[in-house]
Amino acid sequence: MDRTQKASKGTVSVESFQSRLRLRLPRQLYEGTQKYLTLNLADTPENRQLAEQKAHQIELDIASGSFDETLAKYKPQRHLSIVTPGEQQKILTISDLWDRYIDYKRPSLKPRTLDKLAVLEKHIKRCPYQDLDEGIKIRLALLQQTTTSQAKDVLMYLSAACKWGMKHGLVTFNPFEGMYNELPKHKWQDNSKPNAFSEEEKERIIQAFKNHKPSKGIGYSYYSPFVEFLFLTGCRPSEAIGLQWKHITPDCSQITFEGALVQVGNGERVRVNGSKNNKKRVFNCNQRLQELILKIKPEYVEPESLIFPSPEGLSIHYRNFSRRAWDKIVDPLVERQTTPYSCRDTFISEQIAKGVPTAVVAKWCDNSVDVIEQKYLDAKLLEQLKPL
Repeated sequence: MDRTQKASKGTVSVESFQSRLRLRLPRQLYEGTQKYLTLNLADTPENRQLAEQKAHQIELDIASGSFDETLAKYKPQRHLSIVTPGEQQKILTISDLWDRYIDYKRPSLKPRTLDKLAVLEKHIKRCPYQDLDEGIKIRLALLQQTTTSQAKDVLMYLSAACKWGMKHGLVTFNPFEGMYNELPKHKWQDNSKPNAFSEEEKERIIQAFKNHKPSKGIGYSYYSPFVEFLFLTGCRPSEAIGLQWKHITPDCSQITFEGALVQVGNGERVRVNGSKNNKKRVFNCNQRLQELILKIKPEYVEPESLIFPSPEGLSIHYRNFSRRAWDKIVDPLVERQTTPYSCRDTFISEQIAKGVPTAVVAKWCDNSVDVIEQKYLDAKLLEQLKPL
């Protein structure tokens, strides 16, 4: 029987209301008044099974004459309550609001974002002040229990959750509106200057990887094609790490970037479809890049295989690569701290310095023109040019 259809006499229906599950109770139980039992469960296949079981239990009690009109028997969880139509359940605590907001947004969020939100959630759950009308106290408590940067993020997401709650009639005001903007900028916002390499530095880095030969074990020369690829495409490291042979044309003249392998939690790698900005882009290879890919292309290509696997045949662990191979070879060579993302800065700065329009470079690298100019374009390289 489909419980989402109109309920017959004595039948309890499972309904989805604002992406949450509730039970519609038969009218004759309350003298013709329509009432519901809210479950506070997200509308998922697993939760629907639980809701069906609860509905069946109530139906059996109705049939046997043992139905509990107070509903105390049917709500072992603290979330269950009875409401009548037109009665909008208001959310009074930030934890409850957070749970509903994240459940609603979860299907559209990327793994790395969910990983970040799991950390922020811990601060929300252990905040001693939970009522929405205690906004100032919540702000002070967050600043005491975590860093200013984390507190700023929590307040930003709580503000977004309140806006969502107001839209859906769950809250009536937003005590966190603009509150996060009053806190200092994140360090990465203040120290987000691009750190591109010069042409000479780039070539020295590529050669240093190619020539690295340790006394024992696998040398970092293994990573030289990966490093050169980052320099020649300007792609994000996670995009290169997740790239598969099915993403490259047979003649290696064209690459399709449509996903990445990102690290979440304690280093677990998760494949994400779409770019950071949920886009798919095609990148045409120049001669040097095409020759690089042809050189490492296996005789028999497995479409699902990674182009740049780790020495163990798995995916490259970005953090380990950065801390060990990159830091050991690159930083002493250029005498400053850098990351593999500097390859992206270098590609973008080089292309614009050569006269490629910023709008074109932005499309190649999956960014807006404003982001390219503010975060990636290194003025040091442009200073070396002379007017034509």
